[in-house]
Order: sequence, then C-alpha cells, then structure tokens
Amino acid sequence: MSPAAPFESYCTSVVRPLAQTTRVERERLIAAAHYNLFRLASDTVTFDLLTDSGTGAISNQQLAALIMGDESYAGSTSFEQMKSVITELTGFPFVIPTHQGRGAENVLHSALVHAGDVVPGNTHFDTTKGHIEFRKAHAIDCTIEAGKNPTSDHPFKGNIDLARLEEVLQAHPRERIPFVLITVTCNSSGGQPVSLENIQAVKTLCHRYGVKVFLDMARFAENAYFIKTREAAYRDWTIRAICREMFRDTDGATMSAKKDAITAMGGFLALHDEDLYRHCGTFSILFEGFLTYGGMTGGTMAAVAAGLQEATDFAYLQSRVEQVGRFGAWLQQAGVPIVLPVGGHAVYLDASRFLPHLQPTAYPAQALAVAAYVAGGVRGVEIGTVLADRDPETRAERHPPIELYRLAIPRRTYSDNHLRFVADTFAALLQQRDTIPGLEIIWEAPIMRHFTCQFRIQG
Repeated sequence: MSPAAPFESYCTSVVRPLAQTTRVERERLIAAAHYNLFRLASDTVTFDLLTDSGTGAISNQQLAALIMGDESYAGSTSFEQMKSVITELTGFPFVIPTHQGRGAENVLHSALVHAGDVVPGNTHFDTTKGHIEFRKAHAIDCTIEAGKNPTSDHPFKGNIDLARLEEVLQAHPRERIPFVLITVTCNSSGGQPVSLENIQAVKTLCHRYGVKVFLDMARFAENAYFIKTREAAYRDWTIRAICREMFRDTDGATMSAKKDAITAMGGFLALHDEDLYRHCGTFSILFEGFLTYGGMTGGTMAAVAAGLQEATDFAYLQSRVEQVGRFGAWLQQAGVPIVLPVGGHAVYLDASRFLPHLQPTAYPAQALAVAAYVAGGVRGVEIGTVLADRDPETRAERHPPIELYRLAIPRRTYSDNHLRFVADTFAALLQQRDTIPGLEIIWEAPIMRHFTCQFRIQG
C-alpha cells in the first residue's frame, strides 16, 4: 500500500540556522548591493534560491568520501574512482577533471571553438554562451517554438528544432561548426527536459553532416527521470540505462558536478576520442591542473563519484522532482504566472506577466527579484534581458522570448514548509505588483554582466 503523502528519500542529520532579517534591514541591504542579488552576503538571505549549483546537502557517504580522499598530485585513486563511475554512466573512456562546469567548457572551447565559428544548440547556458562569444564565435539557439511559450504543456520543451538545426548545418561550412550542444535539462529555457527521441534524432542528423555532438550534462539525471516518466518507450528502463542511451554515439560532455553530482565544487569533461582527449589535456594542464585532479581535491573527486550514484537513484530523483512540482503547484494556485510544465530543478516565473506595467527595458525579472528579497528574504535570479546581455558586435540589448525569474531549489536542503513560505511571499507580492518599480543599469561589465552589474530604481 502506498503512503498517504509523499516523503523525502532521506532523513536530516545536520542542520544550520536560517538568517533572520527585517524588511527595513533588507531594503537597506539591497540598496547597498546596488540592487544586484549576487552582491548580497549569504547571511542576509533567508531562503537562498539563487541557484541549485553547489548548494545541495551532501550525504553521509559523500562526507566520508571527502575525508577518505586521496590527495596525491598525480595518479590519485580518488580520480580513478570518479572516472570509473563516469565511464559506467556515460560510456566515455576519457575523463578530464576540472574545478567546475565552466572549467570544462573553457578546456573544450579552447580546443575546438575559434573566431567565426557557430555552435548550434538548445538555449545555451550563460557561461556556455560567454565562452563562445569570448572567442568571437556565435551561439545559435535552435530550441523548438514550444520552448518559447511559457504556457505550452509540451513535455519536452528543451528539444532541438531539427529543421532549424539542419538549416544551420546547411548554411555554414563544416569546418565552422565545431559541435552541436544539447543541454540536458535546458536551464535557460525554464529547466525543460529533452526527449531521448530528440537526442537520437539530433545525433543522426549531425552524423550525416559530419558534425560532433556534445552534451552539457549538468542535470542529466533529472533529464533521465523526465524521459522515464514522460516518454512511454522508456517507462520500464532504469535511470542509469537511460543515461547510457543519452550519451551513446555522442562525442563527449561537459559537467558541472555542483548540480547532479550534488557537490559544492567540481566538474569534468568526458570524451570518446583519445586524440581530442590529448588535445584538451594541454589546456586542462594550463588552466585547471594535472590530468588526475584538475582543480579538485581528492576528497571532492570521491564525493563526486558517490554523488553521481546517489543522483541516479530513482527514489531520490522522484522525491526531488516531485518537491519542485509541488512548489510550482502552490505558486500556480495563488495565480502566480509560471513556466509550465515545471522543470526538475527550479520553478521559473514569467516576470512579464507578473509585472505587466514594466517594459523589458525596465528589467522586470530583476525588479521582481529585488521585490522578493525585500518582501520575504528570498533570493532568486534573473534569467531575462540582463542575463541575455548585449550583442557582442552591435552592443544592443538582447531581449529573450520570455523574461524569466528563476527560483532554483537546492538538493536535499529545504522542506516543503520552507517552500510554502516562499510561495506565500509571491502570492502577497502579486497583490501589490503595481507598486514594484523598474530598474536601470548604472554600471555593467563587457561580458556576462549579470553577475556584477549595478542598478538603481527608475525615476
């Protein structure tokens, strides 16, 4: 007999206190931070939903791994342990450890991406696009149209539009397309999954044109869960079998272990081809560290190995994804406009519908982020015009199809009661949304400005 209510697949053994501040204090703190939530000290935030990257609660097995790690500079047994788990999950025989996901991107892009190249994919993540554009190349978004519609109920809104992708492949010389990137799940389009049918079709198309296929696998386990629960052909497959099928016949993958490996730091680049491994290895040693540690401690590598196994457990994935789904349902019941279906790691609010009185030039998602912090001590993140940044050539503002505000849920960290409070905060904000002012930028960095730019209230 099934239990009457859902429950987490773990119990709590270590806790830490939540920060407590007043509204007056938060008004002062956010003004001092120039209305950029990245500039807030963590001890001034009560519910930190800025990211799910590196913020999850580690398990007792991971804690033991951190202590037992082999800290040898070369030939670490912890690296071999991590590599063995990665190869079993992905099928890739060559693994380069890095300090985090963007380190893996830097190594791969240094080896393959050059000025004038194009990298098609499904709504590239901010660091991915940053690495591409830093090298004077171009990221081309080929996400299906349903992925740009926040109310569409398409189960795999992270899918790549095959017709659009083929247009790109036909329009550019083969040597100008270093690879096609599939991001699973697709964070920047609302945390939406990619179907295995679509992944296989992309691989078939790219192989016909002789183009490499890579995956950004930061949330690969959550993507596999959606394949199992939403794609009928794979209902009876295990999570790990689905993972192997996702990576089969691809050329490699970048990984931020801070997501689906549930560690505070770490990442890797996994590859199929030995020649490419050797080429990337030069950049790894230059930027990250030796090939058997790559910016990670031995303890971190051992914790990554344990985390990858825990994250591909069905019971864990079910409890995580269902909690995020419940949070989304509470917001929706309160009338808060969110992206549907709810993804696996976050709930995305449609800031344009939440604040219809603000134009895109007033940065409505950033304005909503500021208002949420002042109202309830909640820190989320803008994924809209600010993050989209300026066109690197014209310097014009780039306005994405949807102005999103993301509430990312750290793994195994917050209770349902915590998330109910957050949902209530937004329900109250909705009733006073007309009073929320827009923002304007007073300083910004030349690339990836959202991390450090400064704002002031309009008017």
